[in-house]
Amino acid sequence: MENSQLGKGARFQLEEHQAPSLNGMVVLLANIVLILVAVALFILSITPVGYGWTSALRITFMVVGIAYSCIIGPVLFIGLKVLKPNEALVLTLFGRYYGTLRGEGFYYVNPFVTAVNPSSKPDQNPAAAPEKSAALAKYGSLNITIPNRKMSLKAMTLNNEKQKVNDALGNPIIIGIVVIWKVVNTAKAAFNVDNYVEYLSIQCDSALRNIVRLFPYDASDAEGEKSLRGSSQEVADRLKAEIQGKADIAGIEILEARITHLSYAPEIAAAMLQRQQASAIIAARQMIVEGAVGMVEMALAQLSENNVVNLDEERKAAMVSNLLVVLCGNRDAQPIVNSGSIY
Repeated sequence: MENSQLGKGARFQLEEHQAPSLNGMVVLLANIVLILVAVALFILSITPVGYGWTSALRITFMVVGIAYSCIIGPVLFIGLKVLKPNEALVLTLFGRYYGTLRGEGFYYVNPFVTAVNPSSKPDQNPAAAPEKSAALAKYGSLNITIPNRKMSLKAMTLNNEKQKVNDALGNPIIIGIVVIWKVVNTAKAAFNVDNYVEYLSIQCDSALRNIVRLFPYDASDAEGEKSLRGSSQEVADRLKAEIQGKADIAGIEILEARITHLSYAPEIAAAMLQRQQASAIIAARQMIVEGAVGMVEMALAQLSENNVVNLDEERKAAMVSNLLVVLCGNRDAQPIVNSGSIY
């Protein structure tokens, strides 16, 4: 049972192939010439008797002239297709996948084929909104929408709305990403998913949530842990691989995925800011103490080597205490001059 289901799934995965086509300019000129010939035959068939033609021949010329000039010729014009760079046409013939036209040029295909582009619906394509508004302004209340059946092969940008997601520590954060992608298999994009643009948008949101849950928002350098803020390249690579695994079925290649916005959610932003400030203060104090201890050790060693003064343990302790207070204090030291003995 499972093997049969897998077989059906494998057959469902369509592979792109080039549609049979001819040079569009040659077919256009030939069809125009044939239409002119058909019109000439029709005119000759209705001329007065005198050419020695039989009635049957006249009727034949008339039928051929009318049929080609009024039916066959105009129908053949439907098969002419023009493509610009980085455009493709996914064609079906009576419900079956016929092939894909790729590359700029003037083509002629079977006039009965139909172009398919699931993302060409005006209400599902945000890029079509300005063009639709301009059309409404030009024609008034007449709402005419002509879907674009050509599939773009250009690199496109998907910028979803910002999301609120919990990181690895459970902190709510606001994050947004931008994904650069393009269609590489037009057959999969047209037939394996209902709308490949909406499908990619949903998969980007899902992949973003899965990846964000694996990393904390921030981590200290001492811990050596990867974080969303400090390991942006690693997170972007994981995010790209996650989206690509979901986009293969739609014939889409993910070129790049980057984080465009990263911040704490408003309800915890103030508390997290205080936490970051406290961590920074502690790290700075630790560095100051380490430096002060080194300076005190150096001072004691030089005083002892140069025989400047001989200090007993009690005087060393007092000197160390005074130096640490001066070096580690966050205010300027106020010197006190002792004119007598310390005893």
